[in-house]
Amino acid sequence: MDKLKNMQVFCRIVELGTFAAVAREIGVSAMMISKYMRSLENSLGISLINRNTRQLYVTDLGQAYYRECKQILEDLNNLESSISQEGTLVKGVLKINTPIDFGGIYMLPVINTYQQQYPDVKVLMALDNASVNLRSAQFDIAIVVTDKLDLGVVARKIAQTSLCTYASPAYLQEYGTPKQVDDLVEHKCLHYLNTPHADAWVFIQGKDRIEIRPKWTFASNNGGALCQAASLGMGIVRSPALSVRRYVQSGELVEILEDYKLPSLSVYATYLQRNYYPAKISTFIDCIVDYFAE
Repeated sequence: MDKLKNMQVFCRIVELGTFAAVAREIGVSAMMISKYMRSLENSLGISLINRNTRQLYVTDLGQAYYRECKQILEDLNNLESSISQEGTLVKGVLKINTPIDFGGIYMLPVINTYQQQYPDVKVLMALDNASVNLRSAQFDIAIVVTDKLDLGVVARKIAQTSLCTYASPAYLQEYGTPKQVDDLVEHKCLHYLNTPHADAWVFIQGKDRIEIRPKWTFASNNGGALCQAASLGMGIVRSPALSVRRYVQSGELVEILEDYKLPSLSVYATYLQRNYYPAKISTFIDCIVDYFAE
């Protein structure tokens, strides 16, 4: 059997966890997946995967072989993409992951601008606030809004925003306006899940970093839902200024605790470090950077 195909199948088994899942993905029988694995293990003379009726286990040698295989396959794919697209139309499927709020508000105009220039590129955008492991090969680019970057990825800053605190005029009229961070313990708070700081709210005053854990009354992983809840008077919310612009402009929310805002929350386009970048990735990165620079 083809060695390259065997390597590809092995990597997907490690990533998906079962022979059956890989068989469904590539449209063959589970028996054929077993043949690919036997061929690969026989050629190497080692066992890469042990399995029983319920679960499979990747051996230590299998884990090491997977890491090397993954790098080889990525380099080969990037090389082929780079060479095949040199001097031709940029094409292919570009897979992007972006936070729900940022993607829903800002990404469609960027994608529209990009596809007007590169109509042969199909764009798949997933909206998800969970962190993405780009090495899983599910996405080419991940947009992250953070003040802490993961190691092992290339990050291009595309925008910067302050992390501020907001409430509705009706809420403040009923419960009063907090003047300092400690006052928040007496208020209803609306908490955003899955942040790098877990259940903490981080504030900056001058050179001091202040961290509190408010007693929230409503929490969600959707910033849009939290902003709407705040506009209805349900409590106080912390949000990037980019995400609440329309609520502030309409007067539904007002900023409070202005002296404690976190100024360094940045938006990055992240992607894996590679020897060769497919044109669809490099052109989209340039497009999104230019779009927000304007």
